[in-house]
Amino acid sequence: MIGANLRDGVILLGFALAFVLLFRKLGLGATLGFLIAGAVVGPQVMGLVGDAEQKMGIAELGITLLLFLVGLELNPARLWRLKKDIFALGLLQVSLCGVAVAGIVWLIAGFSPAAALAVGLPLALSSTAQVLPMLQSAGRLKTPFGERAFSILLFQDLSIVPMITIVAALSRAPAVPNAPPGWLLGLYTVLAIVGLVASGRFLLRPLFRLIGNLGEREMFVFAALFTVIASAAVMEALGLSTALGAFIAGVMLADSPYRHELEADVDPFRSILLGLFFLSVGMMLDLHAIAERPLFVIGMALMLIAAKTGIMMAIGLAFKMNWRPALALGLLLSQGGEFGFVLFAQAKDALLIEPQAASLFGAVVTLSMATTPFLMMFTRRIRAAPVATGEGLDAPKSDGASALVIGYGRFGQTVAQMLIGQGITVSLIDRDPEMIETAGTFGAKVYYGDGTRLDLLRQAGAGSVQLLLFCVDEDQVDTALLHAVREAFPNAATFVRAYDRRSMVKLKDAPMVGAFREVMESAVVMARGALAEVGVDNDEIARTEAAYRARDIERLKAQAVAGDMHAGDAHLIRGRLEQAGESG
Repeated sequence: MIGANLRDGVILLGFALAFVLLFRKLGLGATLGFLIAGAVVGPQVMGLVGDAEQKMGIAELGITLLLFLVGLELNPARLWRLKKDIFALGLLQVSLCGVAVAGIVWLIAGFSPAAALAVGLPLALSSTAQVLPMLQSAGRLKTPFGERAFSILLFQDLSIVPMITIVAALSRAPAVPNAPPGWLLGLYTVLAIVGLVASGRFLLRPLFRLIGNLGEREMFVFAALFTVIASAAVMEALGLSTALGAFIAGVMLADSPYRHELEADVDPFRSILLGLFFLSVGMMLDLHAIAERPLFVIGMALMLIAAKTGIMMAIGLAFKMNWRPALALGLLLSQGGEFGFVLFAQAKDALLIEPQAASLFGAVVTLSMATTPFLMMFTRRIRAAPVATGEGLDAPKSDGASALVIGYGRFGQTVAQMLIGQGITVSLIDRDPEMIETAGTFGAKVYYGDGTRLDLLRQAGAGSVQLLLFCVDEDQVDTALLHAVREAFPNAATFVRAYDRRSMVKLKDAPMVGAFREVMESAVVMARGALAEVGVDNDEIARTEAAYRARDIERLKAQAVAGDMHAGDAHLIRGRLEQAGESG
């Protein structure tokens, strides 16, 4: 058994590595690489690895971990802000797409209305496991566009329980003894959510506080995985969505001080298990069913994509989105989702569809998932027309400036203003057309472009400037980019805006003059104002600031050397600084 598992693991990882690298190189994304790798090693082609169902059961933990990480990004206040998108956009998307696709199945496949509905509703769901990583890798998850896509995906996850109830109500199979009615499933959902919220506040936070005080970093990994698996197990025991349970657990920890540590600990497991999930989907693809009715599978996949794209685009336009982002949202959510396999099995057990039909529509879902990277790649020019053509926005050009500021948001504006105040000529670059237009109303000339591209920097005159200042948000600037910048523009002194301490640690070996945390200085200024307000004299305030800065530098050095965010905790200020103690 152990030898067989090791053999399967070597084969799966080897083929996944080869195909994902190839598809990444071709710009087609990792998801398609995993799907094709799974199909190749599976029983339908080479037959090197079997038992895809068992591997799928383990791999579904990847979706659970993904939803936990998404929950960590959404504290309750932010989630409340998204309520309109979740319950308005999400409800319209699921209901309209479900009814439309059910109608197509009824017309094309000749199913009964009950069977068509049992198939059409699951096909309205999109692939959370595919869409969220695409948004994350593109840096769009926290944008308004990304939040809308996520809101719809979250409602889809919430809708699984009603869909199971609908399939059960339509069932032709004999009633299962002691099976809970639909209203009781709904009550279980509410009670489970309340219980998880209470557990997060009164059990999980004290647990992580205890682990943090003990300084046992390995225990964070254990506690994080325990949190995810326990919340998923509770929902599974109640017959509910495991991913929803993990998501709620993440939300409850989103505003805790341990959020970043949890993200760092869980993310590697999420990546591995999601890859295994898509490998399993590829292995389960019934190529014989496709070979027997290829036109039906391809035609249904195309009609599914067209219907969902058109309906989602219409909903987006109704919500006052521009037609291009509305089209992008429709294409992004046009595929079938992983929960379709679960609901098709439910429909088969309810005697609503034949096993062969479940295989056929499983193939439709898989094929539609495989098309998403191609659709997003081939429609990039159409969807990004205002950006690609500039819509009147000027591209960067070498204009003899002494400084190049990349990113003209709230951070870059301050940097640029101070440089201009000393008579330094500044060239400004940003890739947000709205920001560029707004800056123009204040008389600032900002050029459009992606300032992390070397060719664009060269066009903007980076080869002749004295100062190169990266003021972009998040973690768009990494060590590899800065090495390339140093090699291409050796005479420019490079400065970087860092997102947080983790960013500073990641940039420890980067060739630059300095990196600056985006909120540190404003936080220091606020603390100085607070101390002055309670009567602390200026000398004491200056001494406290100097001591904090010195300790913070030492702590950063320790964290960078150890690669552990808990390293250097001894440098944290935990009590009043004595007069004769520290002077900075």
